[in-house]
Amino acid sequence: MKKLDILAAVLLIVGGLNWGLVGLFQFDLVAGLFGGHSNLIARIIYSLVGLSAFYQAAQVKGIQRRWGFARSRA
Repeated sequence: MKKLDILAAVLLIVGGLNWGLVGLFQFDLVAGLFGGHSNLIARIIYSLVGLSAFYQAAQVKGIQRRWGFARSRA
């Protein structure tokens, strides 16, 4: 599961950087690299970033446990 956690985190970083570029410079790096928003590869990347966000949101507690970040209650 750690590999899936890492993949999801990497995709979220890519998505965050892409949105930062869009917000600051009106430049969509994913669309620029893969030929536009409607290109199949770009749409797959956008979809994977979105799925990664859902995965991370749903798995927060489990990820904390797997990575040893769960706080013990005193």
